[in-house]
Amino acid sequence: MAGSGSGGTEGAGEGKARFDDIYDRPDPRAYFGRLAPLEYEIPHHAQPVFRQVAAERAALDDGRPHSPAVLDVCCSYGINAALLNHDVTLAEMYERYTSPAHRTVSTAELAARDKEFYAERRRPDAVPVLGLDVSAPAVHYALEAGLLDAAFTDDLEQGPPGPGLNRALAEVGLITLTGGGSYVTARTFTALLDGVRRPVWVSAFVLRTVSYRPIVRALAAHGLSTTVDVSRTYPQRLFTDEQERRYAIAAVRALGGDPAGREEAGRFHTLHYESRPDAP
Repeated sequence: MAGSGSGGTEGAGEGKARFDDIYDRPDPRAYFGRLAPLEYEIPHHAQPVFRQVAAERAALDDGRPHSPAVLDVCCSYGINAALLNHDVTLAEMYERYTSPAHRTVSTAELAARDKEFYAERRRPDAVPVLGLDVSAPAVHYALEAGLLDAAFTDDLEQGPPGPGLNRALAEVGLITLTGGGSYVTARTFTALLDGVRRPVWVSAFVLRTVSYRPIVRALAAHGLSTTVDVSRTYPQRLFTDEQERRYAIAAVRALGGDPAGREEAGRFHTLHYESRPDAP
């Protein structure tokens, strides 16, 4: 989903580069190699936010015996799970997966090294993380590396959750999103919220080039209120070319935003949306 999902959020348009090929590789080396020159950084900005939100949600007593799980939508190779639950930075991950030391090893050897690497850096406040992405190779690797507790490839743009995901949704208390706002729609969120059994929060970073309004409406229909601080944005990555820059500037303006100092300066920017149950 994170770059390879079907469908699209309202306003996604054409002109934004797609990176479908880097999500179907057996390990994340191509992912980091392709995105490093573009300074893809949104998981870095999401790291402290998701840690705080996950801690707040875990502290909420909802009457269930187990800690609520986090479901990362469009999880790809488990980057958000790595950053949430381990003492590691995105910069360190770029260095790790683009280093000569890991360039020639097999996928199996890399996964074995990663499993040990992340286990040594596991945080004491780690929470269960489930992954959802249509890329089977990506989620398989995240499982092999020990980053995800469970992973699912259900395409909720096309149909309802399968039995496995439906069972897992019963323990989900927080849904996160960083890389899929241009590719998943309210259909995905409606399918997820129809299946949850615990109070669910949603924390999402969404490009300013797309409208999050349809998803906000879907969340509201399930009793969630959404807030967003429009005064602050979070940079996502550099544009691939001038055509992408022109597309982004036009898309932001069409949605009533001001691209000055942000998209006009050469980078995609996101807004952070926080959705929680309506107060009783």
